[in-house]
Amino acid sequence: MRRLFAAREAGVLLALFVLCVGLSIASPYFFTLRNIFNVLQGMSTIGIMATGMTIVLIAGGLDLSVGSVLAVGAVLAARLMTYSGLNPWVAVATGLMAGVAIGAVNGLLVTRAHIVPFIATLGTLSVARGLAFVLATGATGTVASNVPMRDSAVAYLGAGYVGPVPVPVLIMLALGILSAVLLANTVLGRQIYAVGSNPRGARLSGVSVERVQLITYVVCGGLAALAGIITTGLLATASTNLGQGVELDVIAAAVIGGTSLRGGEGSVIGTLIGAAIMAVVRNAFVLLGLPLHLQVMIIGVVILLAVGLDRRRRG
Repeated sequence: MRRLFAAREAGVLLALFVLCVGLSIASPYFFTLRNIFNVLQGMSTIGIMATGMTIVLIAGGLDLSVGSVLAVGAVLAARLMTYSGLNPWVAVATGLMAGVAIGAVNGLLVTRAHIVPFIATLGTLSVARGLAFVLATGATGTVASNVPMRDSAVAYLGAGYVGPVPVPVLIMLALGILSAVLLANTVLGRQIYAVGSNPRGARLSGVSVERVQLITYVVCGGLAALAGIITTGLLATASTNLGQGVELDVIAAAVIGGTSLRGGEGSVIGTLIGAAIMAVVRNAFVLLGLPLHLQVMIIGVVILLAVGLDRRRRG
């Protein structure tokens, strides 16, 4: 019990518990089974993307392009399925590979071109968003567009259920567990923490810092594309506007969950708890009928508090 309450995630979990108790008192609809699963489904894509972002942040990086990569993966997969007659699962694999490729580009810009991660991924954010428009509307397209996706098997990834549990929630939990095991129990996981804590020391110890950083960006890009395909399955359409601004929510989930923006610290479990806090806050505004602009302000305040506490803890 002492270890449990000393864990970094304990404070975030306690905050989530208090938030849930308070909301259950404020609204009788919060602790219904349907609403709980709605909250979990609403956080699933953010949780999947935040898992990849956590790995990047722990290694000392940053990826601002995840929202645009989400759109590229979704639009490409939907277009190949709907207009090219390609096998749906081949189209899904192609969408995932597009996310992996953009992640690799981010990694190479950071490790080979030595561009600061903020600038490198800010650039690919715009490039990937433009690519999503090209894929949806062609080179002359100038306005947002939707690409329909009608395959029932792929739709199951976003809109299906296993019993009462939405499939995206199961995917999020499975990826979270795999990532947590990777970080805690593998050589690569220890190298990721070492690179984020002290890149020079890791290099002197024989760790290929560039290879480790490249892998983290590739994983983040692939998970962002997967989130896009899941969203497309849920909505039965892929929009060029998918994922706009979502990178802030993804980073916020990681930071609220205890991942340090300086690298070397964090956990996927904490990130998923952080994503749950954000989802519960949004659900509270819906149940209580509060204005949308207050929701945005509250999320901003939570992010500032989380970053401030991180800086104070690390001195």
